[in-house]
Amino acid sequence: MKKIFINYVLPVFMVLAVTGCKKSFEDLTKNNNVPSTVPASLLFNGVLNKMVDMPQTENEIYAQYYLYNYDYYGNNRYDDFANGGDNYYGTLKNVLDMEKRAVASGGAAVNPYEALGKFFRAYFFSKMSLEEGDIPMTDALKGLDNLTPAYDTQKAVMTQCLAWLESANADMTQLIKDPTIGGTGVGASLANDIYLGNDLTKWQKVVNTFRIRLLIALSKKTADIDVKTQFANIIGNATKYPLMTSSDDNLQYKFVTPSNYYPQNPDNFGQNGSRQNMSATYVGLLTQLKDPRVFVTAEPSRYLVDTLKKSPTSFDAFVGADPGLDLGVMYNNATLQRYSFMNRKHFYSTYTGEPSVQIGYPELMFNIAEGINRGWATGDAEAYYVKGIQASFQYYAIPTTAGASIFSAYFYRPGATKGPADLSSYDTFPITVNWTTYYAQDAVKYTGGAAGLTQILQQRYLALFRHSGLESYFTYRRTKVPTFTTGPGTGNSGRIALRFEYPTSERTVNATNYNKALSSQFGGKDDINGVMWILQ
Repeated sequence: MKKIFINYVLPVFMVLAVTGCKKSFEDLTKNNNVPSTVPASLLFNGVLNKMVDMPQTENEIYAQYYLYNYDYYGNNRYDDFANGGDNYYGTLKNVLDMEKRAVASGGAAVNPYEALGKFFRAYFFSKMSLEEGDIPMTDALKGLDNLTPAYDTQKAVMTQCLAWLESANADMTQLIKDPTIGGTGVGASLANDIYLGNDLTKWQKVVNTFRIRLLIALSKKTADIDVKTQFANIIGNATKYPLMTSSDDNLQYKFVTPSNYYPQNPDNFGQNGSRQNMSATYVGLLTQLKDPRVFVTAEPSRYLVDTLKKSPTSFDAFVGADPGLDLGVMYNNATLQRYSFMNRKHFYSTYTGEPSVQIGYPELMFNIAEGINRGWATGDAEAYYVKGIQASFQYYAIPTTAGASIFSAYFYRPGATKGPADLSSYDTFPITVNWTTYYAQDAVKYTGGAAGLTQILQQRYLALFRHSGLESYFTYRRTKVPTFTTGPGTGNSGRIALRFEYPTSERTVNATNYNKALSSQFGGKDDINGVMWILQ
């Protein structure tokens, strides 16, 4: 019996041993105790988080909204553009996987994830191109099939992004009209949407609103791309191209407690509440226009109020620093409280802060007003301009009704000991605002022509304070409005940088195509002052 047992067992053992040796490395390293695939909805959620441009980043410094006054925390130099622009290729790979998983789990060829995948492509590729110039696009995202993708021209990138947005809108129209065409199963409907509650009708508005933004960014290239026609078609056909109709449609990132605090909150108030002061570019424009938003976003200079006895509710009490100042000089002045700081009540008193708008209704109103002002479509530019200003006022709870109204301003009291979360730490002041009086000012009331365009761009800049990432910087770069200042503090030999260098990875793993792109655009140099195609 023992001999028979051995004769039967040995062959089986040998077969198992041989079979085991033939297993691939991937098979041997696979952990069967964890999932091997990710649902489209989780990939979707991850992509949504990656597209957020948070407040409290260098983007706001580059737009000259506020400034660092202490070099331990940062500086105001444009030389930092040499650190490279954004790299969203990893996120775009997840977009591809999201689309594949949607189909594999019951979605049809046209489904919500596929439609939004086109939007994400347009969003991320255009953003990288706006930062850097020509970028890999057509040959990108092919993995091992192409590790050194060629660069597409910026014109090709923008043309393709606009085409993706057109296609995304068409797919969403079909899906909204007849949801059953999206298939069945978990891949046929949105889930885990942190922005718009899985509402595809709102996403369609976002797609078309973003397309208007991209067309406006191409204002210097109307002879190369059919910008005017596309703009007029969208503005003239609200049924085919629905747009945001109020701030309720904003694509905005909401902060929650305790898992996701607003970047400025009671916990870090003591550390950095006075490490940043307001910029003269932003505060100076507000005070020049006698704009009540300054009472919500900033605080009066304590030196001007306590020493020079100016009223804390006087526009003269608010002052920002010149961004070009040497950082040591700015630090000394800030220590003496000669500048306005960000409003502690509005930005530091809670853990959730204000929602961070990524693509919003006020910006859309100014973008439409700009297009009409430029003659791209017929319409009432002033009406859109007014809606944009009023939407921004309303975001800050500032009344826009005719006649005098009152809202409260809160300024942090010197020597307060209970911290920014306690209302007793603030002095409260009634602020009288009259929309009719505000709008009647020569500098505010829309005049049309070149002066009217400047007014639109100034108000757009004010409305985007702390929102939409680099948009205000991009707009300045394109239009030179509002006026940005330079000096020792901004570095770069007194120049506002015009682009970010390419990510370091391009120099090391895609050197041949990287150098070709530099030669065709910037004379062979990865130059932060190089003029990309969209600005020529």
